[in-house]
Amino acid sequence: MISVNPLQPDDALIVVDVQNDFCPGGSLAVEQGDRVVPVLNHWIELARKSGAMIVASRDWHPPNHMSFQRRGGPWPPHAVRNTPGAAFHPSLRLPEQARIVDKGTHPDEENYSAFDRTGLVDELRRAGVRRIWVGGLAQDICVRATVLDGLEAGFETHLIHAATRPVDRQDGSRTLEEMQRAGAVVES
Repeated sequence: MISVNPLQPDDALIVVDVQNDFCPGGSLAVEQGDRVVPVLNHWIELARKSGAMIVASRDWHPPNHMSFQRRGGPWPPHAVRNTPGAAFHPSLRLPEQARIVDKGTHPDEENYSAFDRTGLVDELRRAGVRRIWVGGLAQDICVRATVLDGLEAGFETHLIHAATRPVDRQDGSRTLEEMQRAGAVVES
């Protein structure tokens, strides 16, 4: 873990989809997905101490979401709102003032990024945020989309690599390179 706090008051930490269904035992578990929790808890504490904004995104799907296999999507049912699988991992220490961003809330729309139709870009700009720091699940899907959208929105974007895990290791390596090529700073 880092010893010097790199976060500043005009930064935002974005914790992507650290939900029970994406952790071991969940319906769409990422291998070792729960191992991001202690790393993210460290970064949450750094953000709290520095005064940086803390954002946590979550899939918050209706039971008939288009991404589910029974509707022709690629995934088993997951993160169905108001179910235990949609809850944040119980060891994730999100402070009360953390901004929760729900995505994938419409049955006929897929939203991988924490920025996709959530109003988060405008909210961060109003708060004076210049840099974002991103970690969570899964590196090759929702973290990737959030990082790329953050870059497109003009934020200096840092990926906290130790705080992510991919669904697929090969895809994880490819998307890591893709995010770096796009301009993301990869932090260990």
